[in-house]
Amino acid sequence: MNLKSSATRYGIFPILIHWLSVFLIFGLLFSGNRAASMTDQVAKAQLLSLHAPIGSFIGLLTLIRIVWWIFIDKKPEPVSGMPYLQELCARAVHLMLYGVIILSAASGIAMFALSGAGPIIAGWVDAPLPDFTKYPPRIGHTIGAWTLVTLLIFHAGAAFFHQFVKKDGLLKRMWFTG
Repeated sequence: MNLKSSATRYGIFPILIHWLSVFLIFGLLFSGNRAASMTDQVAKAQLLSLHAPIGSFIGLLTLIRIVWWIFIDKKPEPVSGMPYLQELCARAVHLMLYGVIILSAASGIAMFALSGAGPIIAGWVDAPLPDFTKYPPRIGHTIGAWTLVTLLIFHAGAAFFHQFVKKDGLLKRMWFTG
């Protein structure tokens, strides 16, 4: 399998980034939701000590993905026979996914910077966690998480529709074997 994409398949690099992102984003959605409802400050800090760097990493991975598509590689051609409106929707969902991921990472970083939680989470300072709801980036972070869930439902739903209803082989374009 090639590093770069062909006209009909994604290359190994975008496939790895895609599936690593999927795995980590599901973990972030779970851990963020869990952390938001925790009252045990020590356990919450431990969970956030994983959530925060992984969230930053996903933001960086998404920026790398965007740079990859702009300067290094090009995406495969749309599936043959796909209606233009469907193709347009697919492109819009992908762009929104990238944007929401970057904004979620940025709002998380801003929330930690404004609240001073970074040193607490890292274990450098022994202090209680701040109330994150008092910081404006928290609103964007929450909206971003729910928007991300919605976009992921559309994205996965479309992939499964193509795979199991249309049976046009779309999903194998983003898999390791084909």
